[in-house]
Amino acid sequence: MTQKIVVAALYKFVTLTDYVALREPLLQTLLDNGIKGTLLLAEEGINGTVSGSREAIDALLAWLRSDPRLVDIDHKESYCDEQPFYRTKVKLKKEIVTLGVPGVDPNRQVGTYVEPQDWNALISDPEVLLIDTRNDYEVAIGTFEGAIDPKTRSFREFPEYIKEHFDPSKHKKVAMFCTGGIRCEKASSYMLGAGFEEVFHLKGGILKYLEEVPETESKWRGDCFVFDNRVTVRHDLSEGDYDQCHACRNPISVEDRQSEHYAPGISCPHCWDSLSEKTRASARERQKQIELAKARNLPHPIGRDPRQQVV
Repeated sequence: MTQKIVVAALYKFVTLTDYVALREPLLQTLLDNGIKGTLLLAEEGINGTVSGSREAIDALLAWLRSDPRLVDIDHKESYCDEQPFYRTKVKLKKEIVTLGVPGVDPNRQVGTYVEPQDWNALISDPEVLLIDTRNDYEVAIGTFEGAIDPKTRSFREFPEYIKEHFDPSKHKKVAMFCTGGIRCEKASSYMLGAGFEEVFHLKGGILKYLEEVPETESKWRGDCFVFDNRVTVRHDLSEGDYDQCHACRNPISVEDRQSEHYAPGISCPHCWDSLSEKTRASARERQKQIELAKARNLPHPIGRDPRQQVV
């Protein structure tokens, strides 16, 4: 039997004043172990999702944890049959998850972590305001019962949404969640700074909840969007049935793919009437290159993704 590929989502907010110097040895560690995917480095920490063999991921974690600052780096795992990434990258960033608000620093101030086993009890409290900090295309795939959808297209829009809709004097308890926990750390830091008193967030995010909470007890509904070629995972963390439109990057369901407006790699029901001819031409050429690369069994481009990879 072919060994399953391990997909590891990892992050840690920690001050890395030498993050520029860390890039090359980290990249070399990935390459030496045949690991694919992208890791982001910034002065505020590390974030990303990578994949490889069991031995390769263990070697990466050992390398990271050899640095005392990263010994307790947060990481979650799932498995798939085929490599979900095509390339290996380590990128230098101003922020490992972009909120765009100066001074927000989870290394100095962060909300209260809630273990997956305790999450159901917290969000069942009628006094708790439950907010999904992810973007609209992620929420559309699945979310927790009773969660508020901010309908954001990027995490940068989150602070303005909070300012417009919620009041620290009225909303005393706030619970938030995201895919792997990182956005919630930054969002909770922002909200504490904005005057909200009790701010909770799901430790390890949705992925850790799906891993540890039995489906029979779950308050999660739907699939979970992930930032790799699997597109979504089910409650058991197996690959979902969604694909992704390479023109607009929206996840597309089985029903979407039956639409007359769906053309693989070129358009889907979400974007068919809004794409410029220039974008369509680019999508057609990209799809042609993808099909040629597949026929030659080579890594192929999947197009520009305007969304920063966050978990």
